Amino acid sequence: MRIAIVGYGRMGRAVAEAARARGHEIAATLDVADNPGGAALTAERLAGADVAIEFTAPDAAPRNIERLVEAGVPVVSGTTGWAAGLPRVAELVRRRNGALLHGSNFAVGVQLFLRAARELARAFAGRTEFDAFILEQHHARKADAPSGTALTLEQRAREGDPARPFPITSIRAGAIPGIHALTYDGPHDTVELRHTARSRDAFAAGAVAAAEWLPGRRGVFTFEDMLFGESR
Repeated sequence: MRIAIVGYGRMGRAVAEAARARGHEIAATLDVADNPGGAALTAERLAGADVAIEFTAPDAAPRNIERLVEAGVPVVSGTTGWAAGLPRVAELVRRRNGALLHGSNFAVGVQLFLRAARELARAFAGRTEFDAFILEQHHARKADAPSGTALTLEQRAREGDPARPFPITSIRAGAIPGIHALTYDGPHDTVELRHTARSRDAFAAGAVAAAEWLPGRRGVFTFEDMLFGESR
């Protein structure tokens, strides 16, 4: 399979390495300097690409995805922080009979963590002696706060316990790949559910798996749809 990589920073390079390790070819790599306003994402530049994997910035992602869809290339996007633009992008995908798979986190362990968080919240529903909160930590260069994963974690927790608030605290420091924790603190004990990423490799492997799954499909999907066969 030939993969175009849009966004060739640390995440994009990890994706390229994971793709090559699985026997795929990199059809094109485009960094921010190569692609102002999505201008480089043309059918000519993307010729022969079976799918594109996009990890850029929140302000760039919607236009990048639109340009890729217009060029007829299925898109896997791991960029977070652009949820407000998703309805417009999704409408274009459907109108052009294209394919988009987006996700706040492409680590399989995170998806299982999110499911466990929903069940934990359900178990703690009505236990008013416990306060609940979310703490997420990422490297200093991460642009969005809270992270997309933290917002998804809040959503999953509220699905399990709609009556309880789940305030989020974000830390941006150092080179932390990503830590997310859902904590319940009571007068006598504390319960914590935590996911710690040790490197970007888990995210890259998940993005490549999504890129293998998407071609031939039409519509808008999430990473959870791919893993569990569900529409949310």
